[in-house]
Amino acid sequence: MHRNPRLAVDFLGISMDTPVMTASGTFGFGEEFEDFADLAELGAVVVKGTTLYPRRGNEGVRIAETPSGMLNSIGLENPGVEYFLQSILPRISKYHMNVIVNISGSSAEEYGKLAERLDVPGVAAIELNVSCPNVKDGGIIFGTDPKAAAEVVAQAKKHTKKPVILKLSPNVTDIAEMARAGEAAGADALSLINTLMGMAIDIRTWRPVLGNITGGLSGPCVKPVALRMVWQVAQAVKIPIIGMGGIMTAEDAVEFFLAGASAVEVGTANFCDPSVTRNIIRGLDAYLKQRNLSHISELIGQLKVDKE
Repeated sequence: MHRNPRLAVDFLGISMDTPVMTASGTFGFGEEFEDFADLAELGAVVVKGTTLYPRRGNEGVRIAETPSGMLNSIGLENPGVEYFLQSILPRISKYHMNVIVNISGSSAEEYGKLAERLDVPGVAAIELNVSCPNVKDGGIIFGTDPKAAAEVVAQAKKHTKKPVILKLSPNVTDIAEMARAGEAAGADALSLINTLMGMAIDIRTWRPVLGNITGGLSGPCVKPVALRMVWQVAQAVKIPIIGMGGIMTAEDAVEFFLAGASAVEVGTANFCDPSVTRNIIRGLDAYLKQRNLSHISELIGQLKVDKE
């Protein structure tokens, strides 16, 4: 396929046919979607959250549909970084897609070890999932404490030459403060938002629907929150932003670009329509043509706000 000059971008030094990526945990390792999407056309596939050792994940019900969204409490089930490097990465290399690996750890040092193991050919960048408890620090969530998040970024940067993307949790009082902490620690880009904490209750049994009681809320219902946070962060930092949260259509993606994102990740929509990324890419191209715009960059941060 020829690169579309309107959509092709260089993001963090990674050559991408489009600025549309897939969000971690919603697209497997990419290979599961080969019948539905042109994997090489995607900006990148952010693969399933990877940890130092294999994880079984949470017991009980892990996914529940909610109005305009989805709750999940998968619990980071994955085969571990060694299996990923030995079995999965060689297998998915045939798709010629940019692979970004989302990583989770229980200490800053663990993130450093993961970043070091993944500093290999075939990995385009690392995305840090900091919505995890820090076992060394009494279970505080890395993503809700600016110092803890900064330490994770610093450890990752110390151990890899790959670009490091910090994925911000929305479950904070001040998203701009978290963003600035990540930038100051050396993050090359920020991605946001991760899921909002939520729960559902079965009124027949009076029990939580999810086995883990609470879970991460995603889908169209979170888009207004995600847009607001992307816009706030774009005012606070100079590094690039990947926007995500409820993107179902090209029009949704355009809103994120206008709010200040340089790229987007599509997540929950993949469960509704496995070929949705293709439709979003085509729709973005059509939108740019319709507006007589020569490149997607002409949208970034162009939200018109009346100054009082």
